[in-house]
Amino acid sequence: MQESKPFTQIPEELITRYFTLSEKAKEIEKELKEMKKVLNVYFDETVGKHEKGESVVGDYKIQRQIRLSDSYHDEKMVKRLEELNLNDCIQVIKQPDQQKIEAAITLGLLGQADIDDCILKKTTNAITVRKL
Repeated sequence: MQESKPFTQIPEELITRYFTLSEKAKEIEKELKEMKKVLNVYFDETVGKHEKGESVVGDYKIQRQIRLSDSYHDEKMVKRLEELNLNDCIQVIKQPDQQKIEAAITLGLLGQADIDDCILKKTTNAITVRKL
């Protein structure tokens, strides 16, 4: 890889290589996704669904790990906690209502200048290369 240095024109070779690698990456990701499906079917049939397993094939050892994560169904959990009178276990989160703020600006109740310093702007760079 070349060291970054200031330049006024991007070499076509760099763009060509970027495009080629990007296309290969998409193909590889697609192929890996299909292979993962096959491996999961194999483990489903040999050790059972949602079961960890391992197998040795030639010089390779393949393993399937099972990761389980729990989360709460927010509305249901809040309702249950309220029924059990455990309101201390419920967070009240204050956050701006974007639709109401926009409506207040439209109606003239709130000026854009009043909230300019409260707006966070996020910038993201994205590079796309398409073959012409």
